Amino acid sequence: MGATTTATTAQSRVAWADVAKGVCILLVVLWHVIMKHYLQIDWRSAGPIPAAWGSFSEQLLPLRMPLFFAISGFFAVNAVQRPWRVVARTRVAKFFYLYALWLCIHTAVLAFVPDFHTERATGPRDFLAQLTITPSNLWYLSALALYFVFAKLVRRVPTALVLAAAFALSAITASGYLDVPGNRGPVYQNLVFFLAGLYGKPLMELLADRASWPRLAMIGGPYAVLLVLIEAFDAKTWLGLWPLASGIAIVFGVTAAGLLTRSRTLTKGLTHLGSRTLPIYVMHMPLLALLHAALIDPMNAADTHIQFLVAVGEPLVLTALLVAVCLVLRRFLPGPLFDLPIRAVPATAPRHRAQVSARTGR
Repeated sequence: MGATTTATTAQSRVAWADVAKGVCILLVVLWHVIMKHYLQIDWRSAGPIPAAWGSFSEQLLPLRMPLFFAISGFFAVNAVQRPWRVVARTRVAKFFYLYALWLCIHTAVLAFVPDFHTERATGPRDFLAQLTITPSNLWYLSALALYFVFAKLVRRVPTALVLAAAFALSAITASGYLDVPGNRGPVYQNLVFFLAGLYGKPLMELLADRASWPRLAMIGGPYAVLLVLIEAFDAKTWLGLWPLASGIAIVFGVTAAGLLTRSRTLTKGLTHLGSRTLPIYVMHMPLLALLHAALIDPMNAADTHIQFLVAVGEPLVLTALLVAVCLVLRRFLPGPLFDLPIRAVPATAPRHRAQVSARTGR
């Protein structure tokens, strides 16, 4: 009985983390749908609906990527403990490879949709900058590669010191004290959340395991107050407020994910997404650009009644469509598009070959 209970708890903890990742990737796609397509439509008769969608999505900014990175750190605990050569191949090289590969794909596709409003390389200099110092919309991948290097370098430094420095970097960046062109700013801001997941794995497990509706309400109250404060006073640039709000959002998100795992249906669907976030992340933007190019003129010219009806639900419909298409395409696309194609020879292989040679006399 004890062994069964332990196994069930372990599965539940993995489930809540994948549930959180599944929710985060849906929110990322929804954010891009709203900001890069939906709000670019000339809504003549939708009233306050487009503004409401925009405001709703902006309120989730402290939750989306901070929680995503915290979960990434949560899953990185064992990987960071491995030797440098293993981390360099399985994490650093892999994420840089994926970033460079999909940067090429994004650049090629986005060249055909110049009216799609997003970060893009318009020449060799821009491409080189995005490849090295100013990441593109794929910045999550390059950030992960850098975070693994940083985590390995500081593994013997006191945890409190590392977290304090990362929090200061996040606070200073969010407050506008650093020059952060393109998507360089989010890379600086989210390091602290990756480290929080890496160092705080036991605490995150405890939050998810003891999740309850009263606890969620106790966390949600201060989080809502902070969101109102940020919105009312445009307080995102107040020093330290943004990473603080994001930290509370992570606690809220982990608690909510723990509660969601109590629904078998939601757990099954969201863990399915949570274990497949990579293809959704890398493919949804060029697909959205193509959809935008196809839809923008018809939507601008649509009848006012049609516009009103579409305004209510288009963000949800397009988000679901993009996620579904990404998952379907993943089944047919080759593996090297989603993983480093070079595999290291297992460490036991040379010894095994030597033993075979000794037995055969070769």
